[in-house]
Amino acid sequence: MSEAFDEDHYNVKLENGVNLGGCVELDFVEEIETVATEDAVKVLLQGLGEDINREGLLKTPIRVAKAFREGTKGYKQKVKDIIDGSLFPEAGVESRIGHGGGAGGLVIVRDLDLFSYCESCLLPFQIKCHIGYVASGQRVLGLSKLSRVAEVFAKRLQDPQRLATDICGALQHGMQPTGVAVVLQCSHIHFPNFESALSDPNHQGWEKISVKSGSGVFDCEKAGIWTDFFGLLRFRGIIDDDTRTASSNDRYWCPYQTFSKKLGSDSTMLDAAASILCSLGENPLREELIKTPSCYLKWLMNFKNSDLDLKLNGFVQSKRDTLTSDVDLSCNEKQSLCSELNLSLWSLCEHHLLPFHGMVHIGYYGSNGAKPIGKSILQSIVHFYGFKLQVQERLTRQIAEMVSSFLSEDVMVVVEASHTCMISRGIEKFGSNTVTIAVLGRFSTDPTARENFLQIIPNFTSC
Repeated sequence: MSEAFDEDHYNVKLENGVNLGGCVELDFVEEIETVATEDAVKVLLQGLGEDINREGLLKTPIRVAKAFREGTKGYKQKVKDIIDGSLFPEAGVESRIGHGGGAGGLVIVRDLDLFSYCESCLLPFQIKCHIGYVASGQRVLGLSKLSRVAEVFAKRLQDPQRLATDICGALQHGMQPTGVAVVLQCSHIHFPNFESALSDPNHQGWEKISVKSGSGVFDCEKAGIWTDFFGLLRFRGIIDDDTRTASSNDRYWCPYQTFSKKLGSDSTMLDAAASILCSLGENPLREELIKTPSCYLKWLMNFKNSDLDLKLNGFVQSKRDTLTSDVDLSCNEKQSLCSELNLSLWSLCEHHLLPFHGMVHIGYYGSNGAKPIGKSILQSIVHFYGFKLQVQERLTRQIAEMVSSFLSEDVMVVVEASHTCMISRGIEKFGSNTVTIAVLGRFSTDPTARENFLQIIPNFTSC
């Protein structure tokens, strides 16, 4: 039997490898795992140069531990418990009868929104899941159970192809249908490091891949039933030629597997990252996980506290006398309302150590005839405040205050961002985004000034 369906494979284990089986209360086990993750997070925060007793970070270790526990709860769930009792008799659903009127036909559940933690870097990736099957034995599965089975495997450390294979194999094993097909559209955030964010304003923020897996009548990639399946997905923008299978070479789908930033020899932080894997019930010596602590830290170290404020002050001072107007800058000479829109933002939520990203829009009133500030300077300010542990409200205020310190006091900043923590925790609000505003000077007292600036901001589109 495949490892994914072995009922004993994911029994809960302590860090020392002692199998707990069913002899210990689950709450006690979860408490041990949570404490271990909390301790590891404290080590990581200290390695970033942060004060773990700072008010904003006091609850970060427990929040991160809970997010990991929620995001990997699939290790403690069994597909058998979901499918048993959810197969319903339905006469005439044998493939030999034909496909007319639904008899023996293809059943597809489309557009299931899932997330999973990437096993290479421990960052969440988003999934649009499509599952189809051809029934047999005059039995059909409750439609909601397809989603629940997919979620069992999504809520483990995964890569896209194995996730598709796990879902497909579990349904084939549990239902014994004529065949199962699974297609996943996966999006992994590609977070730039600080240097590349400054040098490449057009950084592509996502790595995307589509994968598929089939069993039974779908086992052959050239089987005609795949044509039916993709025909019903085609208007979703999915075509067979775009999907990959286990034979494809996607070893480096995760952008952080080839991340070039060098990591110092802090074995304490590496051990802490490895202990998180242990607390999730994983083996850090598993081949796919050997480099995971290093990849995770290489990404996390982008946010190391390194006196960015001092660097920012020096940077801005050196640029103040050479302000230039970039192509995208607009300035209403009559009203002296200047604006810079769609400045890219990359940051890390200090509450959950999960990324958020979006756009920053800056408006200000300058003196008539004054030369507007260059886009590159404003973008640098956004990055200086973005590449640290943050909350969006504070970030918005800090950008406004810095801009006002060397321009007029009349400044308005709007930040629109998508937060990974909104999808990778219990709330799972896919597609949501957060807007924050900071107003100084004239913008704080003049509704017309605020309205004029807001009207020129383009519709926000989540990456």
